[in-house]
Amino acid sequence: MIILFNIGGFDVHLFGLTIALGVLAGFYIMLKEAERKKLNKDQLTDLAIYTVIVGIIGARLNYILAFNPSYYLQNPKEIFMINQGGLSIQGSLIAGTLFALWYMKKKNIPIWQTADAFAPAIILGQAIGRVGCDVFGILMGKEYFWGVSVGGQLLHPAQIYEAILNYGLFLILWNKRKYVKYEGQLFIIYIIGFSINRFIVEFFRSNPLVAGPISVAHMYSLAIVVVALIGMHWLKIRHQKLQSTVANHTNSPWQIDWKSTGYVGLAIITSVIIYYFIHGLS
Repeated sequence: MIILFNIGGFDVHLFGLTIALGVLAGFYIMLKEAERKKLNKDQLTDLAIYTVIVGIIGARLNYILAFNPSYYLQNPKEIFMINQGGLSIQGSLIAGTLFALWYMKKKNIPIWQTADAFAPAIILGQAIGRVGCDVFGILMGKEYFWGVSVGGQLLHPAQIYEAILNYGLFLILWNKRKYVKYEGQLFIIYIIGFSINRFIVEFFRSNPLVAGPISVAHMYSLAIVVVALIGMHWLKIRHQKLQSTVANHTNSPWQIDWKSTGYVGLAIITSVIIYYFIHGLS
């Protein structure tokens, strides 16, 4: 992992820094949405902090159990060395979602309004965090100019592929957030959208294969999409039965927020520049 600097004997890694920046950006977006939806910002801040912690634990456990269990059985002390790498974003998503649902029910926090408030925040944080990841893609079949040279091999910059896709999903959610038809719709779009993003990027990464080019991570993505589609169906039926009207519900067509679109475009350009400044073009 790339070390940026050292403070008091503690190494600060690039990936850790981008994750921290992603969390801060996500918190900002979440609080803005909580204010717009008139939700309790203190409650949501507590929820966000706890969910981040649980998400990191879930990411580590899923990586250990699904991707490299034999190694960690032989080296149990390294289970706790997350600074050495080995986190699964899908494990983080599953653990974080399950914990958040339990916590919101326990604290009587409106679940689906809150989930919608968190959706754009989560994907923005993921986009920023992915820029510092040091897990590159597979070998390029041809020498494309955007490839990254690592150890004398030209690899796909899988991190930047996923970051760009996640920025794009953030834009979709941000522009859709005022035009949802039922509570929870934005969160479902996030779950499905991110799973599709990861499914695409997974073709350029190297993970344990299940059949042909289909990897374990592909299977996770497909399973999450199926669960999300079932959840979407349930939320639609729930909305019809309650005959409720979601705050800011409208049948009007989307209106693109061009100012935010410009900011995200700038973020994409900045992320690409930083990525290639650190890793270099082919």
